[in-house]
Amino acid sequence: MKDFNYYAPTEVVFGEQSEEQVAALVKKYGGTKVLVHYGGQSAQRSGLLDKICGLLKEGGIEYITLGGVVPNPRLSLAQKGIDLCRQEGIDFILAVGGGSVIDSSKCIAYGVCFEGDVWDIYLGKAEPTKMLPVASVLTIPAAGSEMSEASVITNADAPRESGGRLLPGGTKLGYSNDMSRPKFAIMNPRRTFTLPPYQTAAGVTDMMMHTMERYFTKDDDMDLTTDLAEAVLRRMKTAVFDVLKNPEDYRQRAQIMWGGSVAHNGLTGCGVHDDWATHQLEHELSGMFDVTHGAGLAAIWPSWARYVMHENLRRFVRFAVNVMDVPNDFTDPEGTALKGIEAMERFYHAIGMPINIKELIGKDITDEEIKEMTRKCSRDYTATCGCLKVLKAEDMETIYKMARG
Repeated sequence: MKDFNYYAPTEVVFGEQSEEQVAALVKKYGGTKVLVHYGGQSAQRSGLLDKICGLLKEGGIEYITLGGVVPNPRLSLAQKGIDLCRQEGIDFILAVGGGSVIDSSKCIAYGVCFEGDVWDIYLGKAEPTKMLPVASVLTIPAAGSEMSEASVITNADAPRESGGRLLPGGTKLGYSNDMSRPKFAIMNPRRTFTLPPYQTAAGVTDMMMHTMERYFTKDDDMDLTTDLAEAVLRRMKTAVFDVLKNPEDYRQRAQIMWGGSVAHNGLTGCGVHDDWATHQLEHELSGMFDVTHGAGLAAIWPSWARYVMHENLRRFVRFAVNVMDVPNDFTDPEGTALKGIEAMERFYHAIGMPINIKELIGKDITDEEIKEMTRKCSRDYTATCGCLKVLKAEDMETIYKMARG
């Protein structure tokens, strides 16, 4: 069992009228002039952006807006936001959207208070000592960024040279620091009713993977954490089918919205060593092909699972039985574990997710592209990833090849 500190300082305001508290919450956490950061047109079409801005104005809080965040949020927009915040004297950033908007907001918040290039923070070349406070009005449950210490940003302009020529795609990197945990998260499940089925399914896949990255560990002695993780996974499986059938099912939308936060606020990782190899492998898919993150995780995980399952076969058997409802064949634990992986693949297909890279990107991936992803994931063959099984570059390449489809 791993010793741990559990830290989850974000104030969660959950319910149908939760947005009404936004101005009071901003004031509570010291905001006087706010950057309202958002994504595409949905926040405007739904009327949520106007409502939030109107509530801030009624509360006597100055604000400016910056939209344009896309999935796999871009460093270039964050840099624009940094300049804007400095020019306008912004002291608080409010993200209105999902994980991409929150991650972009965190990047801006770092950059405003950092004298150098904010990209150096994500490269691991610099460590920030302060940042602007960030908070969120969540509209897309998935990434869990509304309560987590993590953010991920994509530098679409980063050079990616291989064999003397540039390859398409950007560099996607994550950075974690407890001071980036949002001050508050406003969550109204009704705001998720209009999410498209694919986005709903990809979001649930992402939040389940946040728990699975912690669940698949060599630690078998923190039983309560494992029980909590299994409960989250089972509940998300049930809820996603219900909302795909009835998008306006408030009860199940609420389970999903809260599940995304619980899956990534650290609770399901207390006392265990987490892995994160699937996420790191997927980041290279997102960087190269600009795919939906949750779908990319679904395309990678089955191959990772088959490659590493013997590192803790008992854990994969438990997953098969307790999460995927596979009968336990006590005479064949490997067979039970494999049936659990196959059941997960059927679940992914049932909710419209891919189970390999070909299904994800719609074409065959080349050996050259696999080698480039391997090079980047291994930081030019100098780094490993994973904890259940520590993956070297050759392991990463093997998993990509297994996942090609």
